[in-house]
Amino acid sequence: MLVGGGIMSATLAALITTLEPTWTVEIHEVRSGLAQESTNAWNNAGTGHAALCELNYTPERADGSIDISKAVAINEQFELSRELWNHLATANRLPGGDGFLSSTPHMTFVRGEANADYLRRRYETLREHPLFDDLEFSTDPAQIARWAPLLTLDRSDDEVIAATRSAAGTDVDFGRLTNAMVADAVARGARLHLESEVTRLAQRRDGSWKLRIKDRRWNGHVRSRKVRARFVFIGAGGGALRLLQRSGIPEAKGFGGFPISGQFLRTTNPSIVAAHQAKVYGKADVGAPPMSVPHLDARVVDGGSALMFGPYAGWSMKFLKNGSWTDLLRSVRPGNIVPMLAVGLKNLDLVKYLVGEVTANDTDRLRTLRAFMPSAHPRDWELITAGQRVQVIKRDKKLGGVLEFGTELVTSADGSIAGLLGASPGASTAVATMLDLLERCFPERSAQWQPRLRAMMPSLGGGEWDESFELDQLVDEVHSER
Repeated sequence: MLVGGGIMSATLAALITTLEPTWTVEIHEVRSGLAQESTNAWNNAGTGHAALCELNYTPERADGSIDISKAVAINEQFELSRELWNHLATANRLPGGDGFLSSTPHMTFVRGEANADYLRRRYETLREHPLFDDLEFSTDPAQIARWAPLLTLDRSDDEVIAATRSAAGTDVDFGRLTNAMVADAVARGARLHLESEVTRLAQRRDGSWKLRIKDRRWNGHVRSRKVRARFVFIGAGGGALRLLQRSGIPEAKGFGGFPISGQFLRTTNPSIVAAHQAKVYGKADVGAPPMSVPHLDARVVDGGSALMFGPYAGWSMKFLKNGSWTDLLRSVRPGNIVPMLAVGLKNLDLVKYLVGEVTANDTDRLRTLRAFMPSAHPRDWELITAGQRVQVIKRDKKLGGVLEFGTELVTSADGSIAGLLGASPGASTAVATMLDLLERCFPERSAQWQPRLRAMMPSLGGGEWDESFELDQLVDEVHSER
């Protein structure tokens, strides 16, 4: 039983239906379509995080050196995702998925002497690793203009700027990819149920799970039914926490959620879009959460091109974009009150930042955009609401509770249920996360699955794969030519 119709369930469905084609697999999604929440490309999931440009993955140590360990790990995980996508595409297992991957250079752009010095040291450290050997660095406005003209147009000549660029970056339409992967899983025997909500679940004495499913279709014949499953995966985005809590497994105790919403400015003006073919990340403001790092992205969604800038953070008590205003209150449990209070008291800078974001007006948002793109005019941009992110709050023996900005895979001791909490880098590392799930929840089958998994993803066995061939196969031709 896979709960949720996003990229995580789609990835697990692709793996399970390949490894165990005789198993019965059901996917239940409460919305009327797949990939409507965090996986939706307009909700900030369609990026392709590979740590090529995200500064929060390369923190500066106290001695001034740059720690690249997290960047390397995320890049390796993203390459693993691309290996699986390549296998599925070349085996004609991504129906309707053409164009989900676009070649889009990844850049980092900073202003000021101190930031330029940090970016140079980051570049020099990353360049020593083979995964980042194509990285380029420049403080020359003319060179940066050749990479991304909108960053320098109408900018003062006196301003110190610096940028790095990796031509090997990509942009991913995870919504299109998810629909294609689920369509393949259904063709291989999986059952998809839309407008189908899991409301209750309880473990039976034999270790299996009994789930109550509500049919949310307006003309549904059976309003509620019970389903028995040997294994349950909860990949319901912000809705995963409450279902894990309802499961009663001790591993879910102590977890809480901190919801953060977001908005973006978007333009589809052809002349502006044509002038910026890159994904450009900046540096977060002091006190801002990592997911709020400003970025100006070239995006390809459903075959159409656009630019997005943001995010502008906000706060909402909802755990899903289409959730309830009572989601946060209903997630409070005796076991997570202390961690949640501790996080609230120790993250006052975050609270201050969110208050400032919530009270920002159109002029404030335009000012932030113009720090990236000085020539921006408000008539070309529209404000859109992105998805909800529920950051993980974990129990901590010393601090009482800590706020995590990554993802957390929670599994029961017997491996019969698992759930995914958290946000970034999320979708981009879905394959690595689901492989971790398979190893933790099905250890007795790990050895027999390895040959098949290595055939799909050669790097799992220490092999190599031809990335240039993968790009030729997967990248949309129009954007490859760019």
